Amino acid sequence: MTQPASPTKQELYQSLPNIDQVMNTPEVESLLLEGIARSIVLDAVRDVLEEARAGIADGSVASLYDLQTCVTDILPHIEAALQPSLHPVVNATGIVVHTNLGRSVLPSRARTAVNAINEGYCNLEYSTDCGMRGSRHDHIEKLLCELTGAEAAMAVNNNAAAVLLTLATLAGDCDTIVSRGQMVEIGGSFRIPDVMAASGTNMIEVGTTNKTHTHDYRKAVEAARTEERQVGLLFKAHTSNYRVTGFSSDVSLKELTQLGQELDVLVAEDLGSGVLVDLTKFGLPHEPTVQESLDSGADVITFSGDKLLGGPQAGILCGKAEVIERLKKHPLARAVRLDKMSLAALEATLGLYRDLDQAIAEIPTLRMLSMTTDECREFAIDFAVAIQAILEREGHAEGSSTAHVVKDESFAGGGSLPDVELPSYAVALRIEGMSASELERRLRKEGEIPIIGRIKDDHVLLAVRTLSAEDFAVILAELEILLAHTR
Repeated sequence: MTQPASPTKQELYQSLPNIDQVMNTPEVESLLLEGIARSIVLDAVRDVLEEARAGIADGSVASLYDLQTCVTDILPHIEAALQPSLHPVVNATGIVVHTNLGRSVLPSRARTAVNAINEGYCNLEYSTDCGMRGSRHDHIEKLLCELTGAEAAMAVNNNAAAVLLTLATLAGDCDTIVSRGQMVEIGGSFRIPDVMAASGTNMIEVGTTNKTHTHDYRKAVEAARTEERQVGLLFKAHTSNYRVTGFSSDVSLKELTQLGQELDVLVAEDLGSGVLVDLTKFGLPHEPTVQESLDSGADVITFSGDKLLGGPQAGILCGKAEVIERLKKHPLARAVRLDKMSLAALEATLGLYRDLDQAIAEIPTLRMLSMTTDECREFAIDFAVAIQAILEREGHAEGSSTAHVVKDESFAGGGSLPDVELPSYAVALRIEGMSASELERRLRKEGEIPIIGRIKDDHVLLAVRTLSAEDFAVILAELEILLAHTR
């Protein structure tokens, strides 16, 4: 029997419906009546028809493309368009402050505070006591001063903004002296020299990459004054994301502030990942706390709210009252101010630090960093047992489908505690008939909530240090669905 001839490309192109035909179908009209924006539907139709034309051109579409096929094909496009771009994921990487995954997880109390403040109006810049305009700085300043011992404090939208505001306000038309060993760069090409240039200050580098001495700063100040230039700041950047070791020396903040007082020059320090607690309590290397820096006499300290502090994205400035007041009044302060949601989250997070035990229990970042190796191991064992039970239930218990506990190394992340490995454990997962790369991809792309792990030794590792009890449940549910589809 003679087979019917395949349609020609011209016939295939002619079979494509036009946009009006698709938009006038009962199915599409029903979507519009349900409240889906017409622009979304139109974009989906255009995308589907363009894909069909491209398929005809490259030969991947070889059959007639009728109206009903087009209507069916636009539905996934519409569904994808309706999904928010920003959505939750499960962090199973073992990196606690994961910059690409949103950095610190907010404490429950902070999330509650954000929800409450979003339910209606709030007293963001209004004093209910006086019945007059207030300041948004008031909501966190007293608390920050209580926790750090600072005379005054404020917060802006991130630490880069805090550094920029400090430089622009205190040294915008003057010299800022900084050690060559502190020309730091963090993620996103944030570089100290670039921020200084943007602020309008004239950066003067002193010392060398590995050695800087007090007399280097002194000579730079004297040279500037000889040339009748004004020195606005002695600036110190804490190298929180790398270490200089070996034949090296640096000027301590206390030494720098003493020199600043002697020469009548302000001193600022960028701590980067500022911490309010002594990390040695958790068996971690010492990281200078905000309190220690302020005790050294610095005029202003800047640090992040969303790294080791464990709060929302914010740049926090603590220091002398006169200096902070100048910062508040600078025009740039309005451009980088915090919104009501971030202020609510920051206030709630800072409030937990009044009780260290409560902070460790309720701030996820501190909880993860303080987990002992034994706690990680016990969590991993329970996790592996639960996964193994699902493997058995779904008929994957035999063969090479396994979930077993392995030793692992976690990291603080977020440009904090460089080279510090946190001994930990993970569950190594392997599914028969599926490569590690395919399993990693399916966990990341196919579930309702993406699960972000990593591949090692042909297994997908799920690091337990960065998993909550809720994450545990999500992973088990997603695995059960994935395995049911691979039987």
